Amino acid sequence: MELSLLGHLVTYSSPSQPLKTRVYIPTTTLSPTRHRRHHQPLLVEANRSTIRASAVDGNGSPATASQTCTGRIGEVKRVTKETNVSVKIDLDGTGVADSSTGIPFLDHMLDQLASHGLFNVHVRATGDIHIDDHHTNEDVALAIGTALLQGLGDRKGINRFGDFSAPLDEALVHVSLDLSGRPHLSYDLCIPTERVGTYDTQLVEHFFQSLVNTSGMTLHIRQLAGKNSHHIIEATFKAFARALRQATEYDPRRLGTVPRQLKRSSVTFL
Repeated sequence: MELSLLGHLVTYSSPSQPLKTRVYIPTTTLSPTRHRRHHQPLLVEANRSTIRASAVDGNGSPATASQTCTGRIGEVKRVTKETNVSVKIDLDGTGVADSSTGIPFLDHMLDQLASHGLFNVHVRATGDIHIDDHHTNEDVALAIGTALLQGLGDRKGINRFGDFSAPLDEALVHVSLDLSGRPHLSYDLCIPTERVGTYDTQLVEHFFQSLVNTSGMTLHIRQLAGKNSHHIIEATFKAFARALRQATEYDPRRLGTVPRQLKRSSVTFL
């Protein structure tokens, strides 16, 4: 079964569904580059080229991203006056974390994203942290959101929704998300201290807002319990990682389709 969507051919299948669904990825703004070798369980046949795209993010800054046809991998290079950030995410990884942002607590949280989401996360960032962590925190999140968007591709066959509550000692945080293409953040954490180590706890909300803006994700974060700032934030990242893992995993019963709402006025909403 072939679906001509626009350009490069990608083939999906599952062990329980021998029928392959072929999907074309848009190529109007994309161009092939070098080969990469990545393995993705449901990706059986694929055009072995890498596609790259240049885009302008919500802050008007250029970001360059790439996605391999042989795996759900997003790569982003973001350079501004304040920061230089590179991000690579493999959505079908094994939980390998390799992050160096110059902000130790943020590196620790990115480790949680990789470990509990089973994503391979590589982040390198330099920025004006001699002033504060704001720009680096923001630009890392913007780049991660763009990498997620690229790695997801056309989103065919994914669960789309994710929901998880993570405890950490006295803290309990619930995260629910929808990879809808509509950016929205609902954030309700009560973090009792202004800092964890040197990290400004106000930057937690800003991190997720920036990630939501570039990934097109609807994200709800609710604190159900907690008194320790470190525990609350870490439980948030763990719950987010597990919810994102649920949402990005494949549902073999969908046969490569995207779960959508009904059409309204000839416009289809995810």
